[in-house]
Amino acid sequence: MSCRCAIMSMLLLLCVSQFGLPQNRANSSAVQDSTIKVDVDLVIINATVTDREDHAVAGLEPTSFRIWEDKVQQQIAYVSAEDVPASLGIVLDISGSMQDKISAARAAAVAFLKDGISEDEYFLVEFNGHPRVAQDFTRNISQLRNRLTSGRAHGMTAMYDAVYLSLEKLKAGRNPKKALLLITDGDDNQSRYKVSELAEFLKEGDVQIYAIGIAHDNSELSRGGSDRAAIEELTELSGGRAFFPDSVQELEEICTKIALELKTQYVIGYKSTNLTKDGKWRKIHLELDRHKRRHHLTVRSKSGYYAPVDKHLRPKISYRSRAVRRT
Repeated sequence: MSCRCAIMSMLLLLCVSQFGLPQNRANSSAVQDSTIKVDVDLVIINATVTDREDHAVAGLEPTSFRIWEDKVQQQIAYVSAEDVPASLGIVLDISGSMQDKISAARAAAVAFLKDGISEDEYFLVEFNGHPRVAQDFTRNISQLRNRLTSGRAHGMTAMYDAVYLSLEKLKAGRNPKKALLLITDGDDNQSRYKVSELAEFLKEGDVQIYAIGIAHDNSELSRGGSDRAAIEELTELSGGRAFFPDSVQELEEICTKIALELKTQYVIGYKSTNLTKDGKWRKIHLELDRHKRRHHLTVRSKSGYYAPVDKHLRPKISYRSRAVRRT
């Protein structure tokens, strides 16, 4: 939870400096030695709004949003549309089944890099039978682009292990917003981790997963198999999104769309009315007001978060505290 609080603090400092706080919260914030003190117990979520043509929508007023936690409506403290720096991981399938798709997949990943800001940082995880960090965190886009254009596709597929490794890697990210871009044709046949373990690990962080599952002829993704269900589960849980094109010709356009979504998101903060620090999972439901829904706008965000734990109480058993399988 300490990581979550640090992320919240960074986001709040950014948003306060650009947009201010509601009047009642501004009055209660103390300013000493040029440092703004804010409430780190605010729940922070990233939200994406799209129209009927599936285009990202910017410029909405804070009053456009409504939020519930465990079916209890909450008061939103602020809404920011500031393009905050992001820590982003590209997770690229280089297994044997990707041989005829790898060039298009790499070109699409390069397209994803084009719309970043100078403070963004990226890393690259490649996977076949085993995942590996092919490029550590860098802001040097040319360096990452060079990494993306090398190597051949071969071997088995350990997709779930690669996602786990990438989630672990993102914990070292320096920026408040964190996301993964997964490009794969599915058909995991080598992973040690299960989807349920990934889902639990994902709940404990604040990472959005965007996934492109290439649903080629007679693949498990095209048949709607377990890998497709797993990708949909993880992306929905995180507030990200899954795409299943049947042609590699669509990859570059999809990567560009994802990059734009990440840059046009809203950061929404609220203080939960449930003050119990019991470490339990709390469900979040975010929606737009009726007027915006009539205009066929939709909103997407993560589905919940773990409550903080009172330091005087026995902490909940965390997935991170279990024995970790190493690839």
